[in-house]
Amino acid sequence: MNADYIILGAGSAGCAMAYRLSEDGKHRVLVIEYGGSDAGPFIQMPAALSYPMNMSLYDWGFQTEPEPHLGGRRLVTPRGKVIGGSSSINGMVYVRGHACDYNGWAESGAKGWSYADVLPYFKRMETWHDGGHGGDPEWRGTDGPLHVTRGPRANPLFDAFVKSGEQAGYEVTGDYNGQKQEGFGPMEQTVWKGRRWSAANAYLKPALKRPNVELIRAFARKIVIENGKAVGVEIERGGKTEVLRANREVVISASSINSPKLLMLSGIGPAAHLKENGIDVIADRPGVGQNLQDHLELYIQMASLQPVTLYKHWNLFSKGLIGAQWLFTKTGLGASNQFESAAFVRSKKGVQYPDVQYHFIPIAVRYDGKVAAEGHGFQAHVGPMRSPSRGEITLKSNDPKEAPGIFFNYMSTEKDWQDFRQCIRMTREVFAQAAFKPYAGKEIQPGADYQSDAQLDDFIREHAESAFHPCGTCKMGAADDPMAVVDPEARVIGVDGLRLADSSIFPQITNGNLNAPSIMVGEKASDHILSKTPLPMSNAQPWISPRWQSSQR
Repeated sequence: MNADYIILGAGSAGCAMAYRLSEDGKHRVLVIEYGGSDAGPFIQMPAALSYPMNMSLYDWGFQTEPEPHLGGRRLVTPRGKVIGGSSSINGMVYVRGHACDYNGWAESGAKGWSYADVLPYFKRMETWHDGGHGGDPEWRGTDGPLHVTRGPRANPLFDAFVKSGEQAGYEVTGDYNGQKQEGFGPMEQTVWKGRRWSAANAYLKPALKRPNVELIRAFARKIVIENGKAVGVEIERGGKTEVLRANREVVISASSINSPKLLMLSGIGPAAHLKENGIDVIADRPGVGQNLQDHLELYIQMASLQPVTLYKHWNLFSKGLIGAQWLFTKTGLGASNQFESAAFVRSKKGVQYPDVQYHFIPIAVRYDGKVAAEGHGFQAHVGPMRSPSRGEITLKSNDPKEAPGIFFNYMSTEKDWQDFRQCIRMTREVFAQAAFKPYAGKEIQPGADYQSDAQLDDFIREHAESAFHPCGTCKMGAADDPMAVVDPEARVIGVDGLRLADSSIFPQITNGNLNAPSIMVGEKASDHILSKTPLPMSNAQPWISPRWQSSQR
């Protein structure tokens, strides 16, 4: 069985590539995905987002090694094992990232990936709906496969959050994905007509209607490399191992956890580590599995003085009504991820662009759906965007079925602790503003008795959670950079006929949630794979605070 292109992984980037590589009808494209169907309300209903990421049916079930700076805790590391990959189990938050993030990529050796280069791809991939909430239409896309919407923002707490940010002296923005990321404003979601608009719904399903695209359910064991060229993939299905051959190229898009694992199992990676695991070295690439980054966050929770929060729906009867309304009409509370206000702010003066993100939600609850609140409450998820800590993905053995070692090395620098303490204090200040006066009761978490640096550090150590944004493990850079794994055209350095395009190629983590940048990588890599001229660069000038050197807000 062979095809022109074989794509490993039907996740955010893989679905986009399946759509673009098959678009002109000239190439046969085969997509290999181990996970199953994304049908069913747990995935398709936006408000049910806490379920799929905790279901072994849809999630690989990874967890970290004990994290020494977080008291030895093992953190869950959900990755989608389903059509659509993590875009089928994520929180559906849509953030492009800041212009300066991509300019940083280009400066670090990923030539051709500056903001001016990638903005046209963000526009190509999206159809943007402002929902009457303002925004920057000229910065947004009008006819891409990915629908981006805004929640109704009907709950008064969404407005209170933005007003309080303004009262605390921060910027306000009508569109953090437009000219001005910095500030408080509406949050955007990959939801369309009340359904999760995953990469599978946006890209893969339309692509599969074409005669030249096929999806195969199988487990990818390794890349088959002959005379320095990738010629196919060894897969396992129905208990049998077979090889699928690629006439042109093999493209890996298996996630920042599984992509480096696949490279190493195929003999591409740090030579000593491969030898330790009994794997013949085909290309010594010391950067494979290194440079692992993520966002950590805390949930700052307040009791609500008024019964306006979602807590009133936290019972089986109400959940049943919301579910029924959604099933029959795709409307109501079930049709939103409930993250409808956001903020990107700078933590101190001298920081050029936002380094702290807020998600605001009108209930006090844990991400896994276990309610933590004592009745009505609301919370801000807050965390620093650019931690200096770096981790790694390693093989535990040469058995493709064994999960890799995942070690983020979270909070390993003094700056991490300073940044997190600052996040807590900034959030308390926002919640103390006049706009929250009618609503804000006592602080549930951390609680008013946590004040000193040492007390806050104890809270952080115990309660910091991953925002589930792992990336960076197969960094893109200049071909002569020893730590780079792919070049700026997403070609794996040292092997012909092999590309890699997903969040693992990010040289540095971007501001905010990673789904939009991952899809953009799939979009742009497709043009490189097809040897197309890249889209013309944008001249748009993003907003940077004129006061960034002298003031924090």
